[in-house]
Amino acid sequence: MFSDFAFKIFQESIDTYHIKDDVNQEFSNPYPKDKIEHLLYRKNWIDTVQWHYEDIIRDPEIEPMAALDLKRKIDASNQDRTDLVEYIDSYFLNKYQSVQIKNDATINTESPAWAIDRLSILALKIYHMQEEVNRTDASPEHIKKCSDKLAILLEQKRDLSTAIDQLLADIEAGDKYMKVYKQMKMYNDDELNPVLRGQKG
Repeated sequence: MFSDFAFKIFQESIDTYHIKDDVNQEFSNPYPKDKIEHLLYRKNWIDTVQWHYEDIIRDPEIEPMAALDLKRKIDASNQDRTDLVEYIDSYFLNKYQSVQIKNDATINTESPAWAIDRLSILALKIYHMQEEVNRTDASPEHIKKCSDKLAILLEQKRDLSTAIDQLLADIEAGDKYMKVYKQMKMYNDDELNPVLRGQKG
């Protein structure tokens, strides 16, 4: 199933990141550029780095200039994340381009790649909640609370994985069709963001 395939790549990315556990570490993609594995690995790496950006920026002692620099890195990361989702959807559009769509086919509320985006974030939640469960310096109450949350996250993983695989099966069978709207981000565009537009010229 595609969801299991993707989740294993997400886990690989997360595990590799945490060897150094440094947001500034060099990124290296182990998969060829023409493979979907390459996109999935890159997508999760972006999510993983941003997860840790979000931790750092919440430090109450962070210097204002460091926080501003980090906020801009988070903005850039969000744009990269959106771009990767669109690349992944392009993969599926190409894969299913020859499918004969049935007359009564319906559209889904989200594209396959945006569902896979949620699976990538869920992989991070599971990893870090498992870390909390494994802590030896935490109270039994904390461990119990995190264990309960981990069980819910794992249930979410099963449900989301089932939904992704069913969506892909429906698209392949012509029961659903893909219609992708490119994300029309405005805040990074110097023609659409009035603040950036005002700085031009």
